[in-house]
Amino acid sequence: MQKIRVLVVDDHTIVRDGIRALLALVADIEVVGEAGNGKEALEQVRQCCPDVVLMDIAMPVMDGLEATRRIRREFPDTKVLMLTQYNEGKEYVFSAIEAGAQGFIVKAAASSDLVSGIRAIYRGESFLSPIAAKAFVEDYQRTASVRTKNDPYQQLTDREREVLKLLAEGYSAQEIAESLVLSTKTVEGYKASLMSKLDIHNRTELIKYAIRKKIVEL
Repeated sequence: MQKIRVLVVDDHTIVRDGIRALLALVADIEVVGEAGNGKEALEQVRQCCPDVVLMDIAMPVMDGLEATRRIRREFPDTKVLMLTQYNEGKEYVFSAIEAGAQGFIVKAAASSDLVSGIRAIYRGESFLSPIAAKAFVEDYQRTASVRTKNDPYQQLTDREREVLKLLAEGYSAQEIAESLVLSTKTVEGYKASLMSKLDIHNRTELIKYAIRKKIVEL
């Protein structure tokens, strides 16, 4: 059986000892080295050629984020599973992923999660502990809300969107009124409202906007 070669990086000896003892019980994983900071981690990666690096974030000399960036540049085939304290998780999860880590797990996670994380990123998958997954969901919801709030198109009513599409397709207010069974005055009201919301001031700009938004095609 080919074992997954793991390097354990943490500035606390007791943590490294605990992880080593835990992984010694797993048949398909072998700890091939240890390091107490990011600089040592780089040296150990060069010497031991691990498949997976368990990387602490907060360390002296060189932190885990910088070490991860350098490892990923120099050894792109080496995977990094970031380790952190529970209360630091949400703060660092995005920085860890941006640095090149394939996974993120808190030290308080169950031992089975650690083993699953190692196996997952070794296979080329991503792995997020529950706190990391929660952070991603919350960030997506927050940014989606901001995007919706900032996109004036999202502020249009369904009827305004209908009128926008027909105007961009070249129909006159009277033709739109007949199509939608509305009065011309009502259509003109929708037109004024949607153009105000979109900050568009003439039909040419409106057509350009509709094309950019793929509301209509050339």
